[in-house]
Amino acid sequence: MNPPLPPSPGAHRRRRPGRLAGFATAVVVALGSGALAVAATGSAEAATVGAGSYTETLPAGAKLPTGCGDIATNPRQFLTANAPAGAVPTNDWWSSLVFKKGDECNFSQPLFAHPAAYKPVASGLGISYQTDAAISGSATGLGEYHFPYAQHVVAGVAGLNAPRALVDGWTDWTVTPSWSDGTRTLKATIGHGLPMSYYQVTGGDALISIVGPPTVWQNSGNRVGWSIGGHDYVAYGPAGSTWSLSGSTLRSTLAGRGYFSLAVLPTTSGTSTADKTALADRYGQVAHNHVTGTRVSYTYNQAAGTVNTTYGFTTTAREGSGSGTVISLYPHQWRYLSGGSPIAQTYVSPRGAMKTVIGTQFQTSMKYTGVLPEVPAVGDSSGADLSQVTTFLNNELNNPADFRGDDTYWTGKGLGRAARIAEIADQLNLTAVRDSALNVIRTRITDWFTASAGKTSRVFYYDNKWGTLIGYPASYASDEDLNDHHFHYGYFIAAAATLAKFDPQWASTGRYGGMVDLLIRDANNYDRADTRFPYLRDFDIYAGHDWASGHGAFGAGNNQESSSEGQNFANALIQWGQATGNTAVRDAGIWIHTTQAAAINEYWFDVRNENFPASWGHNYSAIVWGSGGAYATWFSGEHALVVGINMLPMTGGQLYLGDHPAAVKSTYAELVRNNGGEPTLWRDMLWQYLALGDPDAALAKFRANSSYTSEEGESKAHTFHWIRNLAALGQVDTGVTANHPLAKVFSKNGAKTYVASNITNTALTVTYSDGRTLAVPAGKTVASGATNFSGGNANGGGTVTTPPTTTPPTTTPPPTCTTGPLLSQGKTATASSVEAGYPANLAVDGDAATRWSSAFADPQWLQVDLGSAQPLGRVELTWEAAYGKAYQIQTSANGTSWTPVATVTNGTTAGAVTHQISGTARYVRMYGTERGTPYGYSLFEFKVFGSCGSTTPPTTTAPTTNPTTTPPTTPATTPPAANAWAANTAYAVGQIVTYNGARFRCLQAHTSLVGWEPPNVPALWATA
Repeated sequence: MNPPLPPSPGAHRRRRPGRLAGFATAVVVALGSGALAVAATGSAEAATVGAGSYTETLPAGAKLPTGCGDIATNPRQFLTANAPAGAVPTNDWWSSLVFKKGDECNFSQPLFAHPAAYKPVASGLGISYQTDAAISGSATGLGEYHFPYAQHVVAGVAGLNAPRALVDGWTDWTVTPSWSDGTRTLKATIGHGLPMSYYQVTGGDALISIVGPPTVWQNSGNRVGWSIGGHDYVAYGPAGSTWSLSGSTLRSTLAGRGYFSLAVLPTTSGTSTADKTALADRYGQVAHNHVTGTRVSYTYNQAAGTVNTTYGFTTTAREGSGSGTVISLYPHQWRYLSGGSPIAQTYVSPRGAMKTVIGTQFQTSMKYTGVLPEVPAVGDSSGADLSQVTTFLNNELNNPADFRGDDTYWTGKGLGRAARIAEIADQLNLTAVRDSALNVIRTRITDWFTASAGKTSRVFYYDNKWGTLIGYPASYASDEDLNDHHFHYGYFIAAAATLAKFDPQWASTGRYGGMVDLLIRDANNYDRADTRFPYLRDFDIYAGHDWASGHGAFGAGNNQESSSEGQNFANALIQWGQATGNTAVRDAGIWIHTTQAAAINEYWFDVRNENFPASWGHNYSAIVWGSGGAYATWFSGEHALVVGINMLPMTGGQLYLGDHPAAVKSTYAELVRNNGGEPTLWRDMLWQYLALGDPDAALAKFRANSSYTSEEGESKAHTFHWIRNLAALGQVDTGVTANHPLAKVFSKNGAKTYVASNITNTALTVTYSDGRTLAVPAGKTVASGATNFSGGNANGGGTVTTPPTTTPPTTTPPPTCTTGPLLSQGKTATASSVEAGYPANLAVDGDAATRWSSAFADPQWLQVDLGSAQPLGRVELTWEAAYGKAYQIQTSANGTSWTPVATVTNGTTAGAVTHQISGTARYVRMYGTERGTPYGYSLFEFKVFGSCGSTTPPTTTAPTTNPTTTPPTTPATTPPAANAWAANTAYAVGQIVTYNGARFRCLQAHTSLVGWEPPNVPALWATA
């Protein structure tokens, strides 16, 4: 087979644009640069966020995202009127459909959905399914493998000749392209993990054009099955329809009903006709349940140290009343599948074997084995090694960041370098070095977070049409292609997290925390309700990893090179969320980090040697493409850099690279073999990686040659600290989890060391899954077991000491009820909605490990029927991570008329909350009006207790609580002149505005823009 066309070159990332460096290929399809500099007009408009600010006026000479037509200023140019409102997604597997660029301005580049690939053309949707890899290069040199797009079938409408394909809609991992030529229309829904595609047509018969005469093995009624190119396809028409074959064309009137489905089967050349028919029968049971939505939900179970993910599919039955569809799972999903049994047949994909289930959802459960701010100084805190690391650190005193550039990427690299130095110096009590590094971080980030009038450099610009925050100077097309935001901003966020541990005031929302949050939301918005940015821009929810290119307009699909810099972003979210007490950010980071760690070990390092084509010859891929992988980089042909690019920056968030130590040693050995000897470039990165598999060998290499030149974002202080301490700790132990996110276990010669970092000002005890406990004083990193250490001086971050009383005394009944009987356990509970698997009764079953969870919407309620009217004393809520930010406890005598007895307007965290109440009622409920996370409301326990005897008012006093239902008119008239919401206006936290007759409270200081009206942006406004 001829090698595939190489990916079209473009300035994707790092150092220089152009083709994959050093890799000669026969054909290069050039992309036009499409560069369009848009000059700023007028003076800069600064929008404030706490003490920080960004500009809403494009800096002079700066570039916007560029592509076909007027997309720079009209990113919705290739969307239909039906497309969802809000920010346009980028950096996805299907982005070239909407972010058209280069030589394809009408349709798109191939879309590698897996197991099938697609390409819109004028007559409909082309389909390809490849099981043979095209390989170029050599097993010891640079090379690539691809399962290239090779069209077998076009599904469309007879006579359709559309000038272009638009995007009609999308969900978490599906997209619906749309065609129209003025007479005929076609809509198709395709997605990750869907071997079946779904079509709606008007204006003509359904037409399936096949590249050559097919071998039809079944044509009965509304179903036709055929073989082409060694693969089998089945088309399903509505009941009562038929398919006619003429040459290479299948045609159907669809019985006038306008829909059909088309599936590729997981067959091989040896599959019998009977087995093909059996598969077609099985798929046919759900063929007319069209997939109309996909959605991920996840939870971090801190107590168990697990990350549980539900991948849900919404289907609409075009006929009948069934539900469910055919779902194919990637290796990083089926290895961790919770329940369900895949069918025997598997699909071939560029990611390895895909296993298939049929249903409406599947769930995975993965261990989260922790990250650290930095490895503990168990080996270099005394003796000669302390002297050596101290010398290295003191050498950095005056230049801890060593900035190599002023753009977002190189600024980030310098900030990351300084953060590592600060963490190590703090462990070793070298406060002068630590403070020097922290001061550099504080000064440089504060500069970037300040958009003063006329400022054109070190400034962030928000584009409300694209829904993106771009830092200028930009680099590696982070502006015109929206490349790499997770790479660049991850360094900023990680450095801010280190600073937050020592300067929590700087990190507060009222100071610069809000700007950090904007960087998080731009690269990977964790909040579905926030329409300013796309949900999880850079992270492919189903594929389990980031995509780096904003447009993905390459013949090989989208791509991701430096997976480790993607993990740096995820780790930064964990560290920042933990440092600021933001569990929504922390848990998003934990989910991304855990999921992506599994994907990286599968698709970049193939640690089980199962996913790469056997004939490729490499056990590592530096770039993952939609259609395959490459042992090459965008910037260098040097083997050391090809391998090292998926290791930097080495931090306590990269310990997942050591989950499979044998694979570490194998990858390093391949590097040495391909390189013709030990590496001479990026030795520090490669030795640090080797230390995760063979730390003693790595330390020996460092000691033998410590005069090397450091990688640009590294320091010898950090390299030595990392290798020396891993040599003492051993390898990571993946068998033990902890109930604290900043904890890790290591094992050397069978002896374990337990490590935990406490970045708060309150002591904590960490419990590990093997029963070990570890007391960690405030601000310390502690190691205990085979090796021991305690150090660090963090003075804030995460949980803080709170006043003993947070509720005004006038709202709390004087007697604190502690002895009233528990009335609710085992009683009948009902709810406004239920997330599958988490019914209402689980909140009143007395089991702290089970819970009720609602739909992801406001408002929601959970109520319990006590069986008869009871005098009440208190209600205890135990919130899961999906807590209620604003809610009421309400009581009722009849389950219809409700009286609020406790009100919360600014709940801030998960865990136990107690509300003292009074009165007599049969029914008690929690009525939530504002969620604290993007998810629903989730309660482990909802406990209602009786009164404490004579101190509880009798039932006759209940009317005294009723007036609480009357005052709604009073607050509305107290501030009679709240200003109407207006665009281009700065609002402070707590400020009240009116919009369309309703009142809203500002949740985050900002300058509102058109499209940020209160009902549209729940992240900024709540009903007042």
